[in-house]
Amino acid sequence: MAVKYRDYYEILGVKRTAGQDEIQRGYRKLARKFHPDVNKASNAEDKFKEINEAYEVLKDPEKRKLYDQLGSNWQAGQDFRPPPGWQPQDFGGRRAGGYQTEFHWSGGDPGAGGFSDFFESLFGGMGFRQPRGGASPGGYARGGALRQPGADQESSIRISLEDAFHGGTKSIVLQSRTLNPQGQMDVSEKRYDVKIPPGILPHQKIRLSGQGAEGTGGGPRGHLYLRVEIEPHPVFSLNGRDLTMELAVSPWEAVLGTDVRVSTLSGGIDLKIPAGAQGGQKLRLRGKGMPNPKGAPGDLYVIIALRVPTHPSEKELALFEELKKTSDFDPRA
Repeated sequence: MAVKYRDYYEILGVKRTAGQDEIQRGYRKLARKFHPDVNKASNAEDKFKEINEAYEVLKDPEKRKLYDQLGSNWQAGQDFRPPPGWQPQDFGGRRAGGYQTEFHWSGGDPGAGGFSDFFESLFGGMGFRQPRGGASPGGYARGGALRQPGADQESSIRISLEDAFHGGTKSIVLQSRTLNPQGQMDVSEKRYDVKIPPGILPHQKIRLSGQGAEGTGGGPRGHLYLRVEIEPHPVFSLNGRDLTMELAVSPWEAVLGTDVRVSTLSGGIDLKIPAGAQGGQKLRLRGKGMPNPKGAPGDLYVIIALRVPTHPSEKELALFEELKKTSDFDPRA
């Protein structure tokens, strides 16, 4: 009986020379797109089965080798008959030493969740049935049901700079929306106590294992990834792992130099302002930036901001007048 040839490489969107990593990436991308729990199109389930069938063949070096023996001259949709002398039971020489691998699979009627006629014409004699102790490697559970892990999901978590610096636990409530069998949208809320690691940066993600979408056929749940957003801070700005802050300094402090107590995220420290400090000058405090769990912490840069009296007293004005008369300093020279 002639059946329609299936180009498994075309189905997964990869070249015939693709490596296993590329095949796996192609499969995962398409499986997420056409998963019946995610894609509500009328052909999503059929497309999902087709993708899984292609991956079942191409992920296994032995099945792929057997499939590749057909050559690249076939076109998808053409009538196909196994070539004369076709011997699928040899299956890439796994008989060495008297041992023959038996490929277990839950098949059944292809129209009821099993493989296509094309697949059966190539591999149907290999004894595809469910092994003891769980689902087969190809992703089907006992009885022919698809066994697939749930999709990963993503949301965001907004934290303060102090939380990002010190770490801790933050409670959040996320809403999820699902379509019930009656076609109505069900909204549910779930509370999460999220552990914030010290030194986390914006756009990094926190993984909550097993909190994503439910799997099918007994497959494990996916993961929930929380993308970190850090709220603006009134004192510090963040650049990579470095922190920057402004420090107001009077003209006489800048000229004469002084010691100033500075509040940082790790506690108060004494900072020496050198004599002759200039407005906009940066003073570096090594290691006082964001912590780094995998290396050296960032630095804290203190930017000198000169401030002058806006309402000087008569005595202050007199002193500035005296300074004007006696000083030969020209700031524009």
